[in-house]
Amino acid sequence: MTDPPPRASGVTLLEVRRLRLVEAVAPPVPSEERLAMDRAWGEAVQANPSLFDGPVVACAGLAREEPHSSVVMWVRTTYRRYALRRVPGATSCLPSLFVSVLQPTDDGRVLVGRMSSSTAAPGRWQLPGGSVEPPPLHEPLDVAALSRHAARELGEETGVEQPAEDLPLWCLTRGTNGNVGVQFLAPSRPAPLLCERFTALLSSETARGNDPELDRMALLRSDADLTALGGTHVDYLEPVIHRYFGPWGQGAVPGRSTRTTDDRQS
Repeated sequence: MTDPPPRASGVTLLEVRRLRLVEAVAPPVPSEERLAMDRAWGEAVQANPSLFDGPVVACAGLAREEPHSSVVMWVRTTYRRYALRRVPGATSCLPSLFVSVLQPTDDGRVLVGRMSSSTAAPGRWQLPGGSVEPPPLHEPLDVAALSRHAARELGEETGVEQPAEDLPLWCLTRGTNGNVGVQFLAPSRPAPLLCERFTALLSSETARGNDPELDRMALLRSDADLTALGGTHVDYLEPVIHRYFGPWGQGAVPGRSTRTTDDRQS
């Protein structure tokens, strides 16, 4: 099966059975752009003091190797570099590499969450997930590492614990800005349990004086439910929701009916 064309959002979904990740060296930032980057980062932190310049993985390229096999080139950088997106004409911007989890319910819905006011994108709806952190030196970044990161994000953002080995690779998304998302599919859970875990997480974080990453959750049954949410959402959310409830069918992993050990190899 060929990859579907980009939807109106400009996002392309890629079916994958095997994903290889290869580390590269981050291209340098020219001195004039570095000054503008530092200035843009300072303005961003002033507007949102919760931002931090921690280590992060950026995407340096995505290519097909076979019909259902892709390779992602990645580099080590910090969040400060993403401030270049605020600099008009910057030539050394790098796209993001992130993970997301589709968490279905037993009655055929999918969990989405709204980013809280303390995050980089307040009010934005998305799947549980986040940017990828670089592994320690001499340790690999592979699909197994990404699934562990996805499981951790799911737990931290929704209170739902899932073993990483129960999160098969579902698809890749590629945005118009080059951002690449690695989407994993969780086993179905009862909707009341998901709501209970999320409510308990919010209460726990509030009691500790912490701001949760997601301040609301919703369960979607269709594209129309996404539209009814109102507000903004990440560019990949509409095509992913559409595809989940579309040709692949609910809970289907593209190209196979069960997960194999190969799915977790780099």
